[in-house]
Amino acid sequence: MSFAREAGRAVRSTLVLWVIGAIIYPFAMIAIGQIVFPFQANGSLLKNSTGQVVGSALIGQPFSSDRYFNSRPSTTSYSTADPKKDDAGVLKTGVSGASNLAPSNPALMERIKGKDDPDPSKKVEGDFNRLKKAGVQPTGDLVYTSGSSLDPHITPEAGIAQIARVAKARGVQPNQLETLISQNTDGRFIGIFGEPGVNVLKLNLALDQIKGK
Repeated sequence: MSFAREAGRAVRSTLVLWVIGAIIYPFAMIAIGQIVFPFQANGSLLKNSTGQVVGSALIGQPFSSDRYFNSRPSTTSYSTADPKKDDAGVLKTGVSGASNLAPSNPALMERIKGKDDPDPSKKVEGDFNRLKKAGVQPTGDLVYTSGSSLDPHITPEAGIAQIARVAKARGVQPNQLETLISQNTDGRFIGIFGEPGVNVLKLNLALDQIKGK
């Protein structure tokens, strides 16, 4: 068999495999995703009552108002930034990562427990005391950041701990909020892996549908 024939066969095989792997397969996966899993394939985007996209079910957002269930703390502020001061391009690329602070690190202790100082401008309240003053029993996920700092979930216990504060701010019955927490709790993956978690964005969108007093 001649070298030219072998080379031609190799070139044809390469082209066929390239068409299959680089064109047919990717476009087939895109088509299957759009037909079978359109919500997931398009980023699991969530919309408010007016149909406006307000975020993704996969990425956390900062909520600090008493009228909403608060998210976990984030070392990156959930990759949010001021568009006018986004020199690092956070809004374009996103930022993910943990603080990597040891339990004994003074910066971590200051953020959680606060810092007393005669100078009011240097005094730090701390997340633990802030939650206690708001009538919320601090849980681990309301005090500590996640490994990615983009976690969209809190534990059901963290949601229940905030019920009294949210109910008071909105003038709704606590049992209504308990129902919302249950409805927006994601169970274990295939019933085995992980722990149940409450999607904070979904929960707060559902919360806006409830009319207070």
